[in-house]
Amino acid sequence: MKIIEVVAAIIQRNGLTFSTRRGYGEWQGWWEFPGGKIEAGEKPVEALKREIREELAAEIIVGDRLCTVEYDYPEFHLIMHCYLCSLKSGELKLLEHEDARWLSDEELYSVNWLPADKEIIPILRNVRPNIS
Repeated sequence: MKIIEVVAAIIQRNGLTFSTRRGYGEWQGWWEFPGGKIEAGEKPVEALKREIREELAAEIIVGDRLCTVEYDYPEFHLIMHCYLCSLKSGELKLLEHEDARWLSDEELYSVNWLPADKEIIPILRNVRPNIS
């Protein structure tokens, strides 16, 4: 089975967590944490900063690694490294996604998450390291 390794930014501000709705592909309309594939020779934190610049035109501060989720989709095995992040500069602009929301803890289950991303929610609700 093909293995895809990605990074995801858990961007938080004022007690809210940023989520995006996918605007393309077979999972279009599903919600996810922004991020993307790690390129050859790239370190996960570098990849995450690059992906957020490309997808959201913003700079982030990458904090602690929250978790690594492994999930078997029908076509591939996903390894997703998730980092707690905060916004360093810029406004989050949707360059690839169709929608975005800042979610409170109570709202985290209110969107239709991609299966791998959904596994992050219980971890996120129980662990709140300082990322500023």
